[in-house]
Amino acid sequence: MGVVKQAAALELLGVVEERQETAEHGWVLDVDGVPREGVLKAAASGLVELAERDERAELSARVGRPVRWTARLTGQGRDLLLYARSQPAAGGPAAPGPEYRLVELMPSQMDVLRVVTGLADRLQVSLAPGLDVRVRVAAQDRVSGRWRLYLTEEQMASVAYGLWLHKMAGSAAEANRFSRDQGIAHTSAT
Repeated sequence: MGVVKQAAALELLGVVEERQETAEHGWVLDVDGVPREGVLKAAASGLVELAERDERAELSARVGRPVRWTARLTGQGRDLLLYARSQPAAGGPAAPGPEYRLVELMPSQMDVLRVVTGLADRLQVSLAPGLDVRVRVAAQDRVSGRWRLYLTEEQMASVAYGLWLHKMAGSAAEANRFSRDQGIAHTSAT
């Protein structure tokens, strides 16, 4: 599927979601401004479900007119929208503002950072706000293989802390490289 077709399919799913949420019966009806052809293609892909004849008859009685078709998102359709909305824009992350600095991490450093941000709700030392989002939208440079993130100083300190945890658990290479490249290292509080 081409990029244009993918974008159109995602847009259609977004419209179905919006109409479905505002409908008192939870179904998008044939008059809700959603193109039938697009709905049929989404149904063939398992992204929406079409109502069976009995359900259409019940809806027809509710709205006082014949309902030719009606649809709603499937679990897969909702998951696709959720996933697509969580992805960074094409071309990788843009610099969000002057308070952010470009940081390039080796794949092993990024692996550590993913583990640390995954543990964020259980850590006793809080990570900087927004670090989890920055990790999620990071883009890998195809030439250097490094992960590119734009981070605030506070987020960089949290990265240093996460790499320090990794260092204390057995591998100092990632923390040492970050300290050398960024000039930031975490030291234990005594």
